[in-house]
Amino acid sequence: MAIKVVYETHSITVDNEVGVATGWLPGELSERGRELAAELGVRRRGVDVVHCSDLRRAVETVEVAFGGGKEVRLDARLRECDYGRYNGRPVSEVAALRRRHIDTPWPGGQSYRQVVAATAAFLDDLREEWQGATVLVVSHSATRWALQHLLDGTPLEDLVDAPFEWRPGWEYEVA
Repeated sequence: MAIKVVYETHSITVDNEVGVATGWLPGELSERGRELAAELGVRRRGVDVVHCSDLRRAVETVEVAFGGGKEVRLDARLRECDYGRYNGRPVSEVAALRRRHIDTPWPGGQSYRQVVAATAAFLDDLREEWQGATVLVVSHSATRWALQHLLDGTPLEDLVDAPFEWRPGWEYEVA
C-alpha cells in the first residue's frame, strides 16, 4: 500500500523575518510563526504520525502544532542543508551560491545531493514501517527539494534556483 507523505515547512522564524539563512543553527519561531504552527496543527490533525527535523525551529513548530497529541519522531536526516561556515549568513548571500553546492559541499558543510541521499534513506525507512499511513514531515527547504527531486523527478538545479512560495503543504505518494 502507498504511503501519503504530507510535507510542511517549519513555521516562520525570527531569522526568516530578518533574512537570515539559519542552516544547521537551531532557530526560533517568531510570534507569527507560533500562530501559523497552531494553524498547521488544526490543518493536519488527521495524520497518523509526524516525522520532524531535529533542529529546534522544526521541533518547536510541531510542539505548538500538536502539543503532545501526536506521535512525533525526530530525525536528523530531515535537517536543512548544512551551509557550514555560511550558516546564519544573509539569505541573499546563500541563495546566490546554492547552485554551486548541488554536488560540492558548502565549506564545512554538505551538498544538496547529500541532503537527497539522507532523504532517500528516510523514505526507505518509511516504506518499511508506514504502509497505508498518512505521514506528516515537518522540515526545511532542502528536504522539500529532495522530496520533489526523488518523487517528482524535478532537477535539483531547477529547485535550488526557484523562489520560495509558501503554501499549506505539499503532498506525495510513496509506493
